[in-house]
Amino acid sequence: MPDSQFEPATEGLPRRSPVDWDVAVFWGTRTAGDGPVMEPGVAESVVDELRLGAARATGLVRDFTALEAPDDTAPLLVVNRAGWIQANADGFARLLDPVVTKLAAKADSTSQTVSAPESATDGSAPAAPGRSLTRTVGSKVAGAQIGLMFGFLASRVLGQFDPFFPPAGRLLLVAPNIVHVERQLRADTADFRLWVCLHEETHRVQFTAVPWMRDHIFSEMTALLDSVENTSVFEDGLRKISESVRGGRGSLVEAMSTPEQTEILDRLTGVMSLLEGHADIVMDGVGPSVIGTVEEIRSKFNERRKGAGSIDRWVRRVLGLEAKMAQYRDGAAFVRGVVEKVGMADFNAVWAGPDNLPSKAEIHDPAAWIARVHG
Repeated sequence: MPDSQFEPATEGLPRRSPVDWDVAVFWGTRTAGDGPVMEPGVAESVVDELRLGAARATGLVRDFTALEAPDDTAPLLVVNRAGWIQANADGFARLLDPVVTKLAAKADSTSQTVSAPESATDGSAPAAPGRSLTRTVGSKVAGAQIGLMFGFLASRVLGQFDPFFPPAGRLLLVAPNIVHVERQLRADTADFRLWVCLHEETHRVQFTAVPWMRDHIFSEMTALLDSVENTSVFEDGLRKISESVRGGRGSLVEAMSTPEQTEILDRLTGVMSLLEGHADIVMDGVGPSVIGTVEEIRSKFNERRKGAGSIDRWVRRVLGLEAKMAQYRDGAAFVRGVVEKVGMADFNAVWAGPDNLPSKAEIHDPAAWIARVHG
């Protein structure tokens, strides 16, 4: 699809990082490719229809969930694969910048206690903080590795809500992938596009109607990053990732998790399962009233989620995408189980505050959550 149809997603990448994000964007874009070929007029109509679908979905989601999200927050961007990669590179850089600053300061402090800092003999400024960290990890190598991951994901993801984009997040719809999948499934194009918009718009509503959710997840992510105490964690993580890739065992998340990180990841798994499952329930709950082929789309889409072949499934496992698929399935079962027993109004107690979020264990036991929250 022509790049001119899409909106830029970049906001400028921090330069102090163990990852060269420009390299990540370069390799990610090269790996992802452009997607299906369409004439400019067709591409323009796809973008317009997705924008209209997202706008229509807002009221449908509000009516089904009873969640009131303020209007004109969290802008919508219809992007191509390169735009999605750029947006995620910006997002990762923004999340990692605080921990990089902390590690850089710690590395500088340790270096100064061992020996006096070297001064430049030519009158130039001393080395910037974090340069030793970048040298240790190999920022360009790390950027290339992450870029390959971005490239794989960018050819598959249909949409994403970025909650950390200031001030209230933004919604990304990846038009080439939506077109590719609707062709692959031989789905009714109008039905499929609205179906995707319902899922992604639900995420926008979740974060804008429940404003504490953004800060809660950000604090959990910060805690996860704060558990990184020294640069050897990056080195060990890269080594474990390499071993995982060679052996085909586990995922990147599993390879890099300490016991402390596992506890945080379990909490994040609980909330992410809730968010993804809730979005799936909404898209299928609203669907029959406005999407004539929703059952056919869901059946075909579930088969697609299993992965096309052995190599695809292996890459999904290494990247942790099998766990992501479980979040959709398990989260939807949790939401459905709670709503069936207490109704949507009492289910919405889940949005009252962080203490009401389901744990990873409660995701598999809706009755336990009901007992804890409603007594």
